[in-house]
Amino acid sequence: MADKAQRVRGTQDIFGEEAARFESVVAAFDRVRRLYGFRTVHVPMFEFTEIFARSIGETTDVVSKEMYTFEDRGGESITLRPEFTAGISRAYLSNGWQQHAPLKLAAWGAAFRYERPQKGRYRQFHQLDAEIVGAAEPASDVEIIAFAHQLLSELGLGDKVVLQLNTVGDAETRTAWREALITYFSKVKGDLSAESQERLEKNPLRILDSKDERDKAFVADAPKIDAYLTAEAGGFFDKVQAGLTASGVPFVRTETLVRGLDYYRHTAFEFVTTYLGAQGTVLGGGRYDGLIEALGGAPTPAVGWAAGIERLSMLIEAPAAETVNVAVIPMGEAAEAAAMNVLGQLRASGIAAEQAWRGNMKKRMAKADAAGARFAVILGDDELAAGEATVKDLKSGEQKRVALSDLTNALK
Repeated sequence: MADKAQRVRGTQDIFGEEAARFESVVAAFDRVRRLYGFRTVHVPMFEFTEIFARSIGETTDVVSKEMYTFEDRGGESITLRPEFTAGISRAYLSNGWQQHAPLKLAAWGAAFRYERPQKGRYRQFHQLDAEIVGAAEPASDVEIIAFAHQLLSELGLGDKVVLQLNTVGDAETRTAWREALITYFSKVKGDLSAESQERLEKNPLRILDSKDERDKAFVADAPKIDAYLTAEAGGFFDKVQAGLTASGVPFVRTETLVRGLDYYRHTAFEFVTTYLGAQGTVLGGGRYDGLIEALGGAPTPAVGWAAGIERLSMLIEAPAAETVNVAVIPMGEAAEAAAMNVLGQLRASGIAAEQAWRGNMKKRMAKADAAGARFAVILGDDELAAGEATVKDLKSGEQKRVALSDLTNALK
């Protein structure tokens, strides 16, 4: 065991400016989800392992390499959630939420993946998540992307991200395209990276995701999905693009964008940035019409996205430091007792206040100033005898006596 207490690799302690950035992202998410009529949902932090294996896909890296899975005392295989969509889909089924469809849901919280920690990536990380379940219309794809676009704009990231958009078609399209990719990549299999050779057997669309330089040249010339789109799939994608244009959401068509998970259909999208070093995704998602059926439910259309809070936090401007409005400075035992009452009244009326506990008057005033307080409320024997407090405006330096009974009104 280590000589001193240490956090587990890939975890983080969030405090100070980092905490302020984190909270700014969550606050913006909550504000925008209200504008779009998304309802908050909270789902368990862990599920039966089968929920993630069946939904995310056995052949994905998440399931095969990255999940935190353990056997509980009842002998059940349990997994800490690596993402939100599977758990929300399970909740939709097990709680009979079909009666509310289409259902617009928003969630945020911790998720877990055992991967190599790197900039903005942790083994316990945090995600924002938005889903529309039970809507098959292209307009729902436009809605969910517009939500993401407005969130990023409100965070001040509109000029730091680019929306990449593609379609992976319907089931018929995906099958035909998959066969074409297998035929194409099989001819150059020996020149592909070891990971892509493995993907060729299990999930060839994932080769298009490869960041390995050995694969990129082949990916560039790989069959494009447009050649295999059915009329229905092509028409759906046309409506999504037209809707985004009408909504004022700019995008770039990216034919190699497929998303890594098995349950996607039609729309796939990512908001990417180069402001974190190499190009990185800060928000991504798509349509997953096959997921709820894979979990044992009726065929149910759905579309959603997720975003890493840590990555967004790194991109935004640092918010202003939190401050209190009033610092209460008691001098003497009687004043210490009176200060408790004053603090209670101020806070109950919505005024942020704290007490400077120790030191002489000069040190306590310095602490009040460092806390960013606008006013200092000074309580001493003379003030208490008169039923008053001295209120000093720390900005102008002016001070005056105020009756304790009128203190809250005076400070408001």
